[in-house]
Amino acid sequence: MIIFVGRSNVGKSTLIFRLTGKWVKRGKRPGVTRKPVEINWRGKLVVDMPGFGFMSGVPKAKQERIKDEIVHFIEDNAEEIELAVLVVDGKAAPEIIERWEKRGEIPIDVEFYAFLRELGIPVIVAVNKMDKIRNLQRTINFLAEKFGVPYSEVPETFIPISAKFGKNLLELRKLMEKKLEEGRKQPSAETESENLENDVGDGLLDAVE
Repeated sequence: MIIFVGRSNVGKSTLIFRLTGKWVKRGKRPGVTRKPVEINWRGKLVVDMPGFGFMSGVPKAKQERIKDEIVHFIEDNAEEIELAVLVVDGKAAPEIIERWEKRGEIPIDVEFYAFLRELGIPVIVAVNKMDKIRNLQRTINFLAEKFGVPYSEVPETFIPISAKFGKNLLELRKLMEKKLEEGRKQPSAETESENLENDVGDGLLDAVE
C-alpha cells in the first residue's frame, strides 16, 4: 500500500492523477477529499488520504474528527503501508511552519512526518508547486531542518515537483521505486515491482485545471 498524505489543497489528488493516469476526485477548494480514496495501480493499492488542517465549509469539530480518522487508518494499516508520500505546498509551508512555531505549537506537517517515521513507514516529502518557489534549495534546506532530517538524507527524502505542470515526476517515480525496493523485507523475482519509470500515466501529459 502507498499512501499520499498532506494538508488540504496541497495537490495530493492531482499528483496521484499525474503519476497513475487514474482520476480521483479533486478540486480547487480545500477539503474536497474527505474520506480515503483507494485505487489499484500496477498491483499496488494507492490511497489518497483526506487533507488535514483547514477545510472550507467544514466545522472545526469535524476537521478534528477527520484528522483522528486519518491517524487511526494509518495506525491500523501500518504493517501494510510500504511507502508514504507526504505532499507539502513548497511556497506556503515555510510561512505556515514559522507561524505555528511562534504560537509555541508543533507544525502539523512536522508532526505528521515524525508520526509516520515512528511507525517505521518510509516517507518521501514531495515539495509541490516548485514553479512558485523563488529559492528552491533554500526552501528544501529549511524544511529538512524543521523536519529533523540529516543533511545526508535530504536527497533521499525531499523532492521538488509540480503536480500541476508535471515537473520532476520521473525523478519522484525513481525515488518511490527505490524506497519500495529498500523497504521490501524478502525481495524475490516474483514480488519485485515493475519499473515505475516505464509506466507514464495517461494523465502525465494532460493539463489539469
